[in-house]
Amino acid sequence: MKHHVSRRAAPWLAAAATLATSALAPASAQTAAAPAAPAAPAAWSDTLKFGLQIEGGIVGNTNNPRNSNNFGQLFTDKSNDFQLNQILVGVGRPLDPKATDYDFGFKLQGLIGTDARYTRWVDSGKQGNSRVQGDVVEANILLHTPWLTSGGIDFKAGLYSTPMGAETIDPSTNAFYSHSYIFNFGLPLKHTGGLMTAHLTDVVDLYAGVDSGVNTTIGVNNGDNNGAAAFMGGIGLNLLGGNLTVLALAHIGPENPVRTVPKANGYNRYYGDIVAIWKATDKLTITAEGNYVHDDNPNLVSAATVGAGGSSGTPSAYGIALYGSYAVTDTLAVNLRGESFTDTKNFFVAGFTNVNDPNNAQSGFPAPSAFGGVLGKGTTYGAITLGLTYKPALDAFKLPGALMIRPEVRYDTALSGGKPFQNSSGGATNGVFTVASDFVLTF
Repeated sequence: MKHHVSRRAAPWLAAAATLATSALAPASAQTAAAPAAPAAPAAWSDTLKFGLQIEGGIVGNTNNPRNSNNFGQLFTDKSNDFQLNQILVGVGRPLDPKATDYDFGFKLQGLIGTDARYTRWVDSGKQGNSRVQGDVVEANILLHTPWLTSGGIDFKAGLYSTPMGAETIDPSTNAFYSHSYIFNFGLPLKHTGGLMTAHLTDVVDLYAGVDSGVNTTIGVNNGDNNGAAAFMGGIGLNLLGGNLTVLALAHIGPENPVRTVPKANGYNRYYGDIVAIWKATDKLTITAEGNYVHDDNPNLVSAATVGAGGSSGTPSAYGIALYGSYAVTDTLAVNLRGESFTDTKNFFVAGFTNVNDPNNAQSGFPAPSAFGGVLGKGTTYGAITLGLTYKPALDAFKLPGALMIRPEVRYDTALSGGKPFQNSSGGATNGVFTVASDFVLTF
């Protein structure tokens, strides 16, 4: 999804390799062989990419919470039980990164699995009581133009995953099975609209876009929880010959549902995120992410929360995440993530046990299973995750595709603000260990 400095392009959308042949003249030949005719350009249909990816895993929670919820985690929220996170199917034609003239592409991608409970578009309706649901992740067209700048300008229009953040919906681009607090609670996941990326130089990209909001499509109460537009903009840097990339993006627009919030279109929500990725050596990669989100509406945290130990005011959250990945061999990497995320009014961080409540909450419908800390009373969450990424060769099994296995150990705690985690008797605790692993099989 990101251009030039992004890690978000799906692996099955990599550019197609070209094949060249040559012939040797016999040694007795007295004249040089005629030069080979240039290869015919590939047909447009030959550049299409098809993809199938399957992810499943399990999270063991040492607290064995009575509600079976791993609080602080959304996509890996089910404790002590296997879940089929994703069957990700797609087709597309990526833009040629070396194009100097007009180039066209597209991307269609659908998801079936437990992750769809959180990736679904606002007001996309109930899908029964199954944890396995469906979603359209991508449906967009792409255009590269040679306009104005040395690198040209790229355009994307339709439904697309956000370019913001260090982690992605596509699990194959992430170092860990579980997601950070920033990814879960501090960022959009998807947009509907248009995004422009201007490649000013080999070093600088500019981003600008207009969309319908966070996780929304088109039509008030039929795809969008309000009737206002949102805006995205930022800058990308490609430094040190590509060994250091920086992407800083902001997204601004009303995000509260008109069903439940009076004058919802009059209050903006601000998302800001910056990601720096430094390839320190051939084996070591370090990533740093900073995040901020704020909503202007003071009524989201009402004065009624004062009696419950909270305070009224506008909600904000901010966090930082640091990643380190060291490639021990071509097939094994060791990964470490440390993070801190402060929810000043306990408005953004939440847990859900009913399968439709994540979508209900953002659409403006009742979500009775949503829970977290005391509304209006802030909490700072901390987590550290240690994991491995193992990519065994499948040649011996005569199987196509690639396999990735990611075991991890994670510790979450409330650095301030109470006991948000649950134990086996339903009581509150300050921290929790989880031990998890997933597999990602890509064809």
